[in-house]
Amino acid sequence: MHELSIVIDLVALCEENLRKNNKNKIEEVHLKIGRLSGVEPHLLKSAYEVYQKDTVCKDAKLIINLQDVVVKCNKCGKESVLNKNEFLCPKCGSNDLEVLDGEDMYLMQLVMS
Repeated sequence: MHELSIVIDLVALCEENLRKNNKNKIEEVHLKIGRLSGVEPHLLKSAYEVYQKDTVCKDAKLIINLQDVVVKCNKCGKESVLNKNEFLCPKCGSNDLEVLDGEDMYLMQLVMS
C-alpha cells in the first residue's frame, strides 16, 4: 500500500511547515487528489488515521477534495470535465485529448495554530 508512504511524507511536510512558521499545532490538512493520481482516498485516509497518532498531526483533521479529470480536446479546442473514464471529447468525439487536471495529488492548505 503506497498510501502509507504518502502519509509518512505528508506528515514530514507538515512538521517542516510547522517549524518554518513557528506554530505549535496542525489543525487541518487539506489535500486535492485527482481521480487519475493513482491514490485511493479511502486508503489514504485509513493510513493517515493510523499513522497520525504519534505525530504533529495527531489531532489534525484530514480534508480530501477529489479532483475530476479536466481535458482539452486538441481537435475542437473544447475544455471538458470527464465524468467517467471514457477519454472521448464530449463535443466532437475525438480521442486526441490533453489532460489539464486530475492526475496529481497536492497539499493545498495547512491550518496551523
